[in-house]
This record gives sequence, C-alpha cells and structure tokens, in this order.
Amino acid sequence: MEWERLLSLKRQGDTHKRLRKEQVETRLGFEVDYDRIIFSSAFRSLQDKTQVVPMPISVGSKKNFVHTRLTHSLEVSVVGRSLGRVAGQQILAKYPSLQEVHGYQFNDFGAIVAAAALAHDIGNPPFGHSGEKSIGNYFVQGNGKHYKSMLSPEEYQDLVDFEGNANGFKLLTESREGVPGGLRLSYATLGAFMKYPKASLPKKPSKHIADKKFGFFQSEQAFFMEVIEEIGLLKNKKNPGIGFLRHPLTYLVEAADDICYTIIDFEDGINLGLIPEEYALEYLINLVKDNINTKKYSTMSHSSDRLSYLRALAINTLIKDAAEVFERHESEILKGEFNTALLDRGRYKAQIDDIIKLSVERVYQSTEVIDKEIAGYKIISDILDAYTQALIRTKEGTATNYDRLLVKSLPETYRNTENSVYKILLDTCCFVASLSDSAAVHIHNKLMGKQL
Repeated sequence: MEWERLLSLKRQGDTHKRLRKEQVETRLGFEVDYDRIIFSSAFRSLQDKTQVVPMPISVGSKKNFVHTRLTHSLEVSVVGRSLGRVAGQQILAKYPSLQEVHGYQFNDFGAIVAAAALAHDIGNPPFGHSGEKSIGNYFVQGNGKHYKSMLSPEEYQDLVDFEGNANGFKLLTESREGVPGGLRLSYATLGAFMKYPKASLPKKPSKHIADKKFGFFQSEQAFFMEVIEEIGLLKNKKNPGIGFLRHPLTYLVEAADDICYTIIDFEDGINLGLIPEEYALEYLINLVKDNINTKKYSTMSHSSDRLSYLRALAINTLIKDAAEVFERHESEILKGEFNTALLDRGRYKAQIDDIIKLSVERVYQSTEVIDKEIAGYKIISDILDAYTQALIRTKEGTATNYDRLLVKSLPETYRNTENSVYKILLDTCCFVASLSDSAAVHIHNKLMGKQL
C-alpha cells in the first residue's frame, strides 16, 4: 500500500482529484469529515445509547455518571487524534516526499484518525453490546428465519450477523433523495473507519484481524469497492470472497477504542461501586507503575483525584505504547503482514488482560447490564417482527389496516415497499439500529398497547 493513495481526499461524486497542497488550511478536508459526523443526527442519537452500563443506575453509589456511546465516541476521537499525530510525525520522517511534494502535515493523520474514531460506533444498535446479536437472533430463531428462502446466502448472512460496523459504513455513505453520498466523507477517513474490509461471507476465513467481522452490507458493495480501489487496499489472499487488508490508520482507530473501553469502562465500574475502589486502584497502578509520580500521587487525599490521575496516566501510557508498536511494524502493516491489534503486541498486554477480566466479571456481567440486555432482546425482536411483517405484507398486497398504520408510523426513508425483500429487511434492521434506548422502549410500549 502507498501512503499517498491511503490519504486520499476524494469524496463520493468528485470529478477531479483533490490535492493536499491546494487545501485551505483553515478548513482542511479531513477536519470537515469530523464536523460532518458530529453534526449528523446519527451521531447525536448516541447520547441515549448504552455503552456498557445502562442509565439511570443506582447501586449504592452517589457517583451515578456512566458513559454512553456518545461520550465514549468523543473520548475515543481524542485518543485517536493523539495517536494519529504521533504516527504522522513518524510517517513524514520516513517518507519526506509526502510533506515536501504533496503537502501533507502530521496533523492530517490526527484529523483522519479522530474523524474515523468519532464515527466508530455510529452504526451500533441500542441496548449495548447485545443489540447486534438480538437483531441477528431474530433471523436465526425468531420469525425472521422464514425469510431465508427469499434471500441469497450473502444477503441472509448480512442479517443473521447484523454488524454495527457495516451499518456505520451504510449510514456514512448511503445516498438519499437530494443527498447524494450521505455525509460525503473523504475516502481516507472511510478507509480508516473500515475495521473489517470484507463481506459477510465467507465468515472468518482466516485468523487475520481484518477477517474477525465484516464491514459492509451487500447493498453497499459497489461503493465499498470504489473506496477500496481509490485508496489501494491490498486484497486479502486468505479470503476467497470479497475481502481486503486494513488501512494502516485503522489500527490506530482500533487502539484508541481499545484504550478507552479498557480504562473507561473499568473507571465506570469503580465509580458505580461494581468494582471495589482499593482493589481497582491496584490494577491501574500495576499498569502505570513505570510512569507514576509517587510523590504527587501520595499527596492526593481524595480517592476521586487518585482515580482521575491514574486514569489519565494509564491512557497516556497506552497511547505511547500503541504508537511505538505502530512505528516498529509500519512496514509490515503497509504490506498487510500485521494481523493483530496494536495493543496485543505492546508491553502492557498482561495488565490490560487483567483489567478486562475484572471488568467482565464485575461490570459486563453485572445484574444491571444483564437485565438491560434481556429486555433489549425482547424489545428489538418485537419491533422487528411488527415492522417486517407489515412491510412484507404490504409488498405482497396482503396488508391489513393495522399493517398500513404501522408502515405510516415509520420515518419516510423506511416505507418503500417496492424495494427487494432484502432491502426492506435490511432497512428495517437499520431503522431499529438507529433508535436510541428510550426511543426503542417508547415504540415497544406503543406496539404493546401500553402507551398512546
């Protein structure tokens, strides 16, 4: 792969090449990407989507703040920006022509990673990590399994393994009437966003990290290929289907996410009383013991100040570690020969594993989280059942009056029953995925006759 192609400023619909040296520095294209994402309705809806622990929560703690998808995404973008800038300095030093001939600056790398990181969860459904599984479950064990005979294997796989990353790509790029190209982000940012640049089939054809999940639905295949061709991602030779190796900056986006959910989810667990404070501080100290200022730490009398200090130090420690791994393996990454997450090759993998293990036991498997996921399964299944049946029966000409009322209650974007069965089903899944937690509960209450 070549950095000049990977840093493409092209946007969907462009008829001419956008050159970096011709960019207006006060309104740089990669920074425009960030602005378009943050002002989008899809991003704003993340403020009411569960990250891990639902809101409101009461577990005997006076500190009831907990991260949502939105606050998590903002923090990941900040970490990603730092990672991108450090990597940018390294890359420009190694390939000076990028700056001297083409005009790229180290901040460009930070802007690309920050924008991609900001959008990394934009396609995720409500109710936390179980949201995707509950949509897929409807088509495996619920009434949605009856649609299998109407779909190609690839189309059916898109639904049974409904993927927030693929939905995110759809949200960012899908054209609507009067809005061609969706947000029209630069291809460099879209490339960095795509953690899994492959189709839903074949499923996990190799152990390479790019094959872990999938990154686009069949409906977006043509534009996905256009982005791939422009930025020059390498074909994944271990994938007999449509599969490519990652954009190098994707590793930085992933590292930013890994750093934040490792440390911040852990901090949430401490603040909410799910993880004993003294026990937890020991885990963080083990991570930062080589960098901690013991004199400064010992003067802090408030536990909240100690926790904030350790959290900031932990994040900074892991940023440096990830950047060092990226620099050491940059050549392998460009060749597609690096097949794991950056932090899996870092100095602190053992400490990270210990923190994640404790978070799984005390936070991810807590009663509050499990109860929300159970409710989410039922809510999502019921909403999907009502709307898919109404839309398909309308398409077939057998709709009841109730079906017609349901279709009218959908946003106009999702009412088109002249589409293929696959497109109707996928769009309905994407509608459900777009809902905030409270919006999904509200719709479910109406369907159940509990709310006018």
